[in-house]
Amino acid sequence: MTPHSRNRRHVLAALASLCALPAIGQTAAPAESWPRKAVQIVVPFAAGGATDVQTRMIGQQLTERWGQAVVVDNKAGGTGAIGSLLVARATPDGHTLLMGTASTHSVSPAVNPKLSYKLGDFAPAVLVATFPNMLVVHPDVPARSVPELIKLLKERPGEFNFGSTGNGGSVHLAGELFMQATGTRMTHIPFKGSGQAVGELVAGRVQVAFDNIPAMLPQVRAGKLRALAVTGLQRLPSMPDLPTVAETVPGFEATTWIGLFAPAGTPASILDKIAADASAVVREPEMVRRFNEQGAAAAGSSPAEFTRFVMADTEKWRKVVKSAGLSLD
Repeated sequence: MTPHSRNRRHVLAALASLCALPAIGQTAAPAESWPRKAVQIVVPFAAGGATDVQTRMIGQQLTERWGQAVVVDNKAGGTGAIGSLLVARATPDGHTLLMGTASTHSVSPAVNPKLSYKLGDFAPAVLVATFPNMLVVHPDVPARSVPELIKLLKERPGEFNFGSTGNGGSVHLAGELFMQATGTRMTHIPFKGSGQAVGELVAGRVQVAFDNIPAMLPQVRAGKLRALAVTGLQRLPSMPDLPTVAETVPGFEATTWIGLFAPAGTPASILDKIAADASAVVREPEMVRRFNEQGAAAAGSSPAEFTRFVMADTEKWRKVVKSAGLSLD
């Protein structure tokens, strides 16, 4: 059996486990008795990043709804693996949650069959928000649009580098997907986080990047980087003049997302309450506005809807990984 087929088998087995998660714990105590104490939301990345900021935004509102403190705890490391594993091993009573992302729960499981946790270790609760990446280039790159960039890359294959926040992360795979969709070739240069990646791009040591909008926007506004497009299917209301990659490459989408996960075995009634309350919070007009300012779209979902979303996203990136021949095995 090839590494790709083993990886596919592991991913599909994990996805099958996810499908069964909403039924776990149906006979447990009702959600009316929850929460009985403070709720910890683990952010598996450093403080100050987009995931951390957005988690703290909704945490304040959930504290009011639940009558218990919502404590945001940053556990960075391993492209999100350290914090994710901590929650996977936590007591499944709804008092320890994870703000998972596309990197931790779609991309990493697709890339690394030896990941320290499995998708089946978690019960998806609610999709909180989705947001596209931004395609940017250094100002010295002679391309001012996506068509011009594609033309340039085809004329000079392999001459340009694209930076990412780490090997096998969602930002890396956005670049791989772009090359697959356009028939172009760049050299991938991974860095240790968004700060380093943006710094190297501004310095001109890499020329292209797909990264989250909060990290890139200040440099774009300062004229140190040039934004060519966003990677969602729709233009952002906050940046209506910036096109999508899909306007040039039909169907291209490389969005990331955040969502709350509980440990597997958490009672379904508690998952439903988390989903209902978090969905209500992120759909409030003021919260929608704040997410929009950050280039994100507030979501909200049921546990079942979020489970299906994670399944589809993981399978999408598994195909990209296979086509690119990537593996951290």
